[in-house]
Amino acid sequence: MGLTLLEWAYRTSRAKLAEPLSRRWAHVQGVAARAREVAEAVGEDAELLEAAAVLHDVGYAPDLAVSGFHPLDGARYLEQVGAPERLVHLVAHHSYAALEADLRGLAGELAGYDDECTVTRDALWCCDLTTTPDGEPTEARARIAEIEKRYGPGHLVTTFIAEASGELLAAVERTRERVG
Repeated sequence: MGLTLLEWAYRTSRAKLAEPLSRRWAHVQGVAARAREVAEAVGEDAELLEAAAVLHDVGYAPDLAVSGFHPLDGARYLEQVGAPERLVHLVAHHSYAALEADLRGLAGELAGYDDECTVTRDALWCCDLTTTPDGEPTEARARIAEIEKRYGPGHLVTTFIAEASGELLAAVERTRERVG
């Protein structure tokens, strides 16, 4: 008997992140927990959302980090192993990755993956932005402040999060409205 998408996603994420990046593994498990909490917002996409949540940072895995941009590296890996196309694209575009790809000079490479701009995409952004690096729930604004502090002034990620915050917070708000 084959694995469900969700079983496969957890198994894959655990294999790539749990040992080499235990904190990242805790984070993606927390993001997946948030996905279960907002599942009603995405209806039939609930399993896809949770799978994307647990896999969204798989591109950080040491053996997958090729470009140095984890959404792209994760999407490439998932595509390579035959993951469903929507899952690949959600991972590629999680948390406004298109803006960061542009800042990194990788927009052309990320353009090979569609940003579906759906409620499911919004929910993934929301789940990531409301989870600490240790997997605990947090408020979106606190998470943005944590990222800015962690990377410090002048870092590309700090520039990205400052520019992205409006879009990210809007996705959080839309998701919360859909949940009620």
